[in-house]
Amino acid sequence: MLPPFAVFVLLFQVAIAAIAPTIQLNDGNTIPVVALGTGRGTAKESESVDEVRQAVYWAIQAGYRHIDTAAIYFDEEQVGQGIAQAIADKLVSRGDLFVTTKLWNDKHRQDQVVPALKDSLKKLGLDYVDLYLIHFPVATKADGSPDNVDFTETWKGMEQAKQLGLTRSIGVSNFNMSQIDRLISTAKIWPAINEIEVNPTLTQEHFISYLQSKGIVPMGYSPFGFLVSRKMESTPPPRADDPELVKMAQKYGKTTSQIVLRYLIDRSIIPIPKSTNQNRIAQNIDLFDFSLTKDEIATISRFNKNIRVINPVNWKDYPNYPFVEY
Repeated sequence: MLPPFAVFVLLFQVAIAAIAPTIQLNDGNTIPVVALGTGRGTAKESESVDEVRQAVYWAIQAGYRHIDTAAIYFDEEQVGQGIAQAIADKLVSRGDLFVTTKLWNDKHRQDQVVPALKDSLKKLGLDYVDLYLIHFPVATKADGSPDNVDFTETWKGMEQAKQLGLTRSIGVSNFNMSQIDRLISTAKIWPAINEIEVNPTLTQEHFISYLQSKGIVPMGYSPFGFLVSRKMESTPPPRADDPELVKMAQKYGKTTSQIVLRYLIDRSIIPIPKSTNQNRIAQNIDLFDFSLTKDEIATISRFNKNIRVINPVNWKDYPNYPFVEY
């Protein structure tokens, strides 16, 4: 039997094993390399938004230090409750956490950005967020109809939010290469992040290389692609039982879902897995005791079909469309 101190050390090591390492952003701040995704009940449209509070708490308990939300998810209040509970229970302090939220399309005018962020902060119960993103490079009016507001104007409001200390870093989401080029040509502060869809059927290799050449870190939503919870036979591979992924999973003692998440991390992409299941939440951050070989990364990349899980077909009538970049 181990002495009490040895047991404590062992438990401490287990407790910290799943905490994601961090990388440095172009503004000097650091960001954990895995985030819990929220929105639409965190995992399914059919799930209650109330599931988010518990999922956030479980995620922090499991070692997550990065939580990703957005104004349009309508769950910032529940995210804040989960964070507050974790802090009250002394699992973490606010300074341990990295919280991301996003500006919705109907608040793109420069003078709307700071008030929108203040509203998000009120719902979150926080004094600041660590990262604030323009959710889409398209503007709408309050009724959802198109509005002709250029995202370079929106970015000026984002810069003001950072200067006021309401957010530590600023970035974008769903911007393509030409939009990034135009944004950084006038920006005083370059975006630190671009959050886009990346997974085995949408690898975006050229675009990822471009972002990294500019010092912009890619974050990947829908990281599993069609691997899980995609029942239609017409969806492209890989599935969870794909022989190539199963072979890798057996080699490393992991699940195929973990292999896909590690695939993104090994490409220097921050994955944003969603779940409201406590075991899967813990599983989705248990990624730091192995890494894939270059050949294994190349094997997974060959699944690419340039097919999106999230298909923004309804944005075609909006200024600044398209934002899809393969």
